[in-house]
Amino acid sequence: GFAVTPRYQRYMGFRKQALNAEAKAIFLDSEEIPALGSIIIQQNLANTLEAIALKGRDAFYQGEIAKQMVESVQAAGGIWTEQDLENYQLKIRQPVTTQIAGYTITTAALPSAGGQLITLMLNQLNTLNYWQADPQQKRHWLIESMRRAYRERTVHLGDSDFIDVPDYLLDPAYAAQIAEDIDPDSASKSDELADAFSNKGQDTTHFSIIDQDGNRVSATLSINYPFGSGFVAGNTGVLLNDEMDDFSALSGSPNAYDLVSESANAIEPGKRPLSSMTPSFVENDQRLLVIGTPGGSRIITMVMQGILHFMEGKDAEAIVAAPRLHHQYLPDRVQMETPGLSEMEQQDLTDRGHQLDVLNRQFGNMQVIVANKKTGKLSAASDPRGEGMAKTEQIIVRD
Repeated sequence: GFAVTPRYQRYMGFRKQALNAEAKAIFLDSEEIPALGSIIIQQNLANTLEAIALKGRDAFYQGEIAKQMVESVQAAGGIWTEQDLENYQLKIRQPVTTQIAGYTITTAALPSAGGQLITLMLNQLNTLNYWQADPQQKRHWLIESMRRAYRERTVHLGDSDFIDVPDYLLDPAYAAQIAEDIDPDSASKSDELADAFSNKGQDTTHFSIIDQDGNRVSATLSINYPFGSGFVAGNTGVLLNDEMDDFSALSGSPNAYDLVSESANAIEPGKRPLSSMTPSFVENDQRLLVIGTPGGSRIITMVMQGILHFMEGKDAEAIVAAPRLHHQYLPDRVQMETPGLSEMEQQDLTDRGHQLDVLNRQFGNMQVIVANKKTGKLSAASDPRGEGMAKTEQIIVRD
């Protein structure tokens, strides 16, 4: 089991009504939010995980567990069939890799938008002389690159098994084209970008690991909204996700995170929804970054800012602690943390015409490792905003 934390209580406070009876039996205490420190035990889920460990994929997608899930979903009015689960297949896709400023960035492939947008933002910044700019100018350039990248997400991105995603989105020449009209001193207006482009050319979790041989893992997993759909399927202990919200149910309409998608991300049978998950590696001959975070629509921009901090030479603790901002094209506003940027830094953005939403909270739960390839020294950090643990251990191999 695990202990109830203030974050658990806060998230449960606005998701409690979504839980079905099976979920309430696990996550509540007699219909009430559990007390701090009380232990949530998921015995049925443990049994399911043990079955998967012993028998592999078929233990989940076929047989008794699959049957229980389907019966539970159908009893609640859902349309699952056992054949749906049996037909599900894991997809292995080539990651998005790009070279910027002497670094190699390896990041998530579609249907995550992360790799496409990270590459598009970095390529824009590279054309704007970002690396030599002062901090205020960098912040303005970054927001404008976010705005344009998320506009491309809205129009073009979806499951590449179902749609043709333009290759030029990863092309530095295209990034230079869409960055041409960025004013160095003034904010753009998102609703004026649409006709200027041509076809030329919460909740989520993350962990980062590196071992003594240099093997590394950056893994992001999501059920979309806190406690997913709120539906535990039968006696399996499995909490079903809420990933259908990542599709564009109605072209041009925002989802729970105010993200707008168009027909490229429309619902189709067998299609995978567009995601923001962005597990990433960044490296040169000297240093390696393993990075990722939860955070809904802000994941990509948080990882982007972490990458930039790493490229500026910061260590793991400084990367996870740095203040964050976010722009996603629509709504046309810059989201800011509290605490975050100083009043002077915020005023600079306002003077440039940016509309600020200063949120009375922080976002993200970034997990980062920075490795020095020459010395083997590691620095690991868990985001002070969230819950997690950063730990390094010496591994002794004995014959």
